[in-house]
Amino acid sequence: MNRKKKINSILKKKAKRAAAKTSTNKKPKYIPKGEREQQQQIDAQPDSEAGAE
Repeated sequence: MNRKKKINSILKKKAKRAAAKTSTNKKPKYIPKGEREQQQQIDAQPDSEAGAE
């Protein structure tokens, strides 16, 4: 019984690793806080310039 269990667990681990390699990442890429603030400032500038004209 233990031999069967061990073999099955090994095969399940291999299948899990193979599935993880082929799956795509669904999470968005992490953007550091400083870069987020810079991006917001860049995005906000055209709006303020358009209002000034």
